[in-house]
Amino acid sequence: MTSREGFAPSKIFASALGVATALSVFALASPSAMAEEGFSGPTFRKGMWRFVRTLEIATSSNVRQTLLEREMTRCVDPTQAMKATFSSPSVGNCHSSRPEKINNKYVFSNRCDYLGPVSTVITVLSDEAYTEVNKTNVGQAPRTDRVVARRISDCHEDRASLRQPASAPSEVSLQLDEAEGEPL
Repeated sequence: MTSREGFAPSKIFASALGVATALSVFALASPSAMAEEGFSGPTFRKGMWRFVRTLEIATSSNVRQTLLEREMTRCVDPTQAMKATFSSPSVGNCHSSRPEKINNKYVFSNRCDYLGPVSTVITVLSDEAYTEVNKTNVGQAPRTDRVVARRISDCHEDRASLRQPASAPSEVSLQLDEAEGEPL
């Protein structure tokens, strides 16, 4: 065995160790990991929750028109969704601001969302109820996306064991945006 052959395995091991270390540092510094550690938002009880979502648009004459209203009941842990909301990353030119806590409200002056840059207010009523209001002025008319969430019971473990959904989502009413021809 020459001295060169003896170094080859240790060189590969050192390289592999370096890559593994870099990957673990990257994973620990990822936004989701940081959101878990640095989360300072509201916490809610896991269970069966009822969500009512309303999407409205303000027309040029400042009349509010409902584009979508949907009701859904699901077994969830809303705290996990809040962690995602609070770790909202920057998207393109949209840079999310940190939330400001004012009494029972969390106010984001600018948060990057699927609607684009939005202002968000989350009002915590208890560990079993909250509202979230997202307002955006992107496009022709201001839009408001409102979610009213309330815990209604514990999850039904027997349904989970049978692999059946706790409740299928139900559409309450759906109105189309005539300008775009599609529901939002």
